[in-house]
Amino acid sequence: MSEEDWTLMLRSHGIRPTANRIILLRALSAADSSLTLSELEHRIQSIDKSGLSRALSLFRKCHLVHDVEDGDGSVRYELCTGSGGREDDDQHVHFFCERCHHTFCLYDNPIPSVVMPEGYVVTGINYVVKGICPSCAKKMGRRQG
Repeated sequence: MSEEDWTLMLRSHGIRPTANRIILLRALSAADSSLTLSELEHRIQSIDKSGLSRALSLFRKCHLVHDVEDGDGSVRYELCTGSGGREDDDQHVHFFCERCHHTFCLYDNPIPSVVMPEGYVVTGINYVVKGICPSCAKKMGRRQG
């Protein structure tokens, strides 16, 4: 994507484009899986931790990214692939591999609906399945399924 594409993506989510925000957006987009704040710090050494945290918080608020509690005690961030409206409509199941510690997005598996008792207000959903990913299972000589 070009600089103009990144700028348009930020603006479409109501975010003022800055150099740091574009750098963060590029890094999230280039990742093959969700990333922790520490992983982002390692990849983007030109932005300090507080700058990354502020940008991620803004991205979350504007539904450009969502965070995933990965089942290993870490919070991971990934770009939303939804419509960019007022809600995160990109809610899907995640899979945490207990061997390689990667978290995978299972985009074709929406989070099942949960009927909440009256009076409860849902502000987020985290659905993580734990196990062994296909690559690790193959290395271990285990059947998948």
